[in-house]
Amino acid sequence: MNTLSVVIPALNEEDGIADIIERVLSTKDDLKKAGVEDLELIVVDDGSKDRTPEIIKSYPEVVLIQHPVNRGYGAAIKTGFRHARGNLLAFLDADGTYPPEYYPQLCRPIVEDNADLVIGSRMAGADSEMPLVRRIGNTIFATLVSIISNRRVTDSASGQRVLRRDILSNLYPLPDGLNFTPVMSTRAMHEQIKVVEVPIPYLERVGRSKLSVVEDGMRFLNSILMTALTYNPTRILGMIGTTMMGLGLLSGLYRTVTRSKASRKDSQLVSWFAGLVLASAGASIFSIGALFNYVVSIFHKRPVRQGVFGTPIFKEPLESRFGWLGVGAIISGMLFYSVDVWRRWNKPRSQDVAPWFIPAASTIMVLTGIQLIASWLLSLVLGELSRREAQTEVDLGQLTQVTEEQKETSSPANVVV
Repeated sequence: MNTLSVVIPALNEEDGIADIIERVLSTKDDLKKAGVEDLELIVVDDGSKDRTPEIIKSYPEVVLIQHPVNRGYGAAIKTGFRHARGNLLAFLDADGTYPPEYYPQLCRPIVEDNADLVIGSRMAGADSEMPLVRRIGNTIFATLVSIISNRRVTDSASGQRVLRRDILSNLYPLPDGLNFTPVMSTRAMHEQIKVVEVPIPYLERVGRSKLSVVEDGMRFLNSILMTALTYNPTRILGMIGTTMMGLGLLSGLYRTVTRSKASRKDSQLVSWFAGLVLASAGASIFSIGALFNYVVSIFHKRPVRQGVFGTPIFKEPLESRFGWLGVGAIISGMLFYSVDVWRRWNKPRSQDVAPWFIPAASTIMVLTGIQLIASWLLSLVLGELSRREAQTEVDLGQLTQVTEEQKETSSPANVVV
């Protein structure tokens, strides 16, 4: 039997809490038609200073849990989840902005299609009174989550959701604040949880919102990025590194193509040097991201296969080529400097516009090569550690053989471009 436990976090909501309680309770009949036989409503009073607790107590069918002090939006939801008895868990805000009448629609993908998490999307086409600034912000956050997870989501911060209780272990830990929802979305995308979005209407609350566009927006951004880094660092750092290398290449090409129009030769050298610095920094960030993926794969005890752009170009992971790329960069830097020394030895009176350029460029190339070789060696060590546990189980007779997937964990990051 499916039981839906709806959790409502409430903080000083005396004007609207009665209405939202009655609206949730009125969905019982429609929930039964959707395959949910029982409904439990839990309201977590998060340290309210008004009459909110008294109003909730007037509804005997509602479970009231009280925090003596305000602990945060996410903390209130997690408290409700701990006390819930349903196999399906849900939550929504107490201010009436989200429609509880849509819970039957949100439950159907779980009951009928084995979805794990259903998000009520305010950005998927239904009527919405969301202010323009917040709509833009939500679009940015949803796009960011989609890019770094390589899975499409339209509303990463929606406050109305239904999920299976048994996926909480995959989603936790979750923060106590308003960033509870974007972190949940980011984790769900990287945990390969089956997520479905259902369009819902949205009404802007009457009065002042508890959400700060700037402060909470920055918190949302930080939470999304940090959560993604704990799953697939190469996805983010690889994109940053690739972008920097691309900008470095464009900087060098621009001055090469337009050199005849340049008034001074040293301005061309400055542009080339800036391009080289950008490319070197990009390569270093990319290689660091690859190493982070190995560390993350060891922590999660599974290979991290998703690369920078989601689709592999090389059959072997790119970090397996860091050694040769590093040797090539070192040799190129040394040859570059050797040619310059030879030229100066044979033409001691020649005047250089920028005598600093070749020594500085050569140094950057050599240091980049050393960085790549060190990253390659470290990836070998981390790859060995990542497959050690599976091999130990084989040696102890706990596994009959190492599967192909386990063999591939020797290069769990599978960095691709």
